[in-house]
Amino acid sequence: MSSVNLSRFQFNGGENAAPIENLASLPREDQERLVLAGIDVHDNSSSGAFMQLNHAGVHCETRHEGLDLMDIRTALKKFDGLPQYFWKLLNPEKDEFTRMAQEHCNGGYFVRARKGVKIAQPVQSCMFIKGHGAGQSIHNIVIVEEGAELHILGGCATAHDANDAAHLGVTEYYVEKGGKLTFTMIHNWGSSTTVRPRSAGIVEAGGEFQNNYILLKPVGDLQMYPTMTLAGAGAVARFNSVVVAPTGSYVDCGNRIDLAAPETRGEIISRVVTTGGTVINRGFIGASAAPAKGHLECKGLILGGGRMHAIPELDSNQDGVELSHEAAVGKIAQEEIEYLMARGLDEDEAAATIVRGFLNVDIMGLPAPLKKAMDEQISLLEAGNAM
Repeated sequence: MSSVNLSRFQFNGGENAAPIENLASLPREDQERLVLAGIDVHDNSSSGAFMQLNHAGVHCETRHEGLDLMDIRTALKKFDGLPQYFWKLLNPEKDEFTRMAQEHCNGGYFVRARKGVKIAQPVQSCMFIKGHGAGQSIHNIVIVEEGAELHILGGCATAHDANDAAHLGVTEYYVEKGGKLTFTMIHNWGSSTTVRPRSAGIVEAGGEFQNNYILLKPVGDLQMYPTMTLAGAGAVARFNSVVVAPTGSYVDCGNRIDLAAPETRGEIISRVVTTGGTVINRGFIGASAAPAKGHLECKGLILGGGRMHAIPELDSNQDGVELSHEAAVGKIAQEEIEYLMARGLDEDEAAATIVRGFLNVDIMGLPAPLKKAMDEQISLLEAGNAM
């Protein structure tokens, strides 16, 4: 992980910025940046919406009974500091980024699906950075109570004029017995943005957690390694990632699942493409209880240069555990190109078709408008060139 001088970023000021009542009133250029992070400001079908602009929560609304959504600072005051949840899954002394997040928490959200409430439409959350040298430090708490269901669609982006920005994001997930949480995160950072998310979660008996992560645009320096602990019998966790690293991007990403109870299952699937950037693609599944099953799949394509490291890890000392992994890094096979060319495609079309298939996001269950936007972005990727 590369070193970061956090002192060059401004982590305070503007905490009392004026609310934005209607996100559709944002400037067109901001709306365009947000669309590429999966956020449609004209979508009124979501169950709720939250927006953080630099150091201020500027928009928050809920549209579903049994859904709590508010700025984290409001929640800390309302619920006596959230002693059951706040900094319970992550140690603020973990590294310099968690320490900074604790010292300069300037926002984030608290979202909770109440017991038994099934929320079909996603909650939209947006972390947006504008200006030069801005440092955004947020803390999110996500709670799915017993038997509840929730989908959060999170978009993170910088404005077109944001230079040398930093985002430090702490997120703690709590999925109670029989609950189901789907968390889809799409990043649209700039080529000079430093990004350090720190995330951890716990899933109780019979609960399910699915995380979808999409990065199709340049980022300066990103490092993240979310960890889920399956603490109750029958709990399930799945991570799906689609990442593209153009020239100049440095991406160190991965996921960890700890199978800590019987009959738990974990799956990590990543599809990574470098078109000139550097990628470290990590994955870890460990089992301390049996029976348990886990599968880890790290696959990468190198198109037109760049560097990729795949680091899959499996760990257990238990009988009755089934853990497997697949890892592959390489270029497009010439026989695949020739196969498609024999069916009428030219070489560029054949390569583009293979890349689109490799980065297929169908498995993520994305809302139709978002999937369309992601497919359009993937279609712009040509073999040997950055997006």
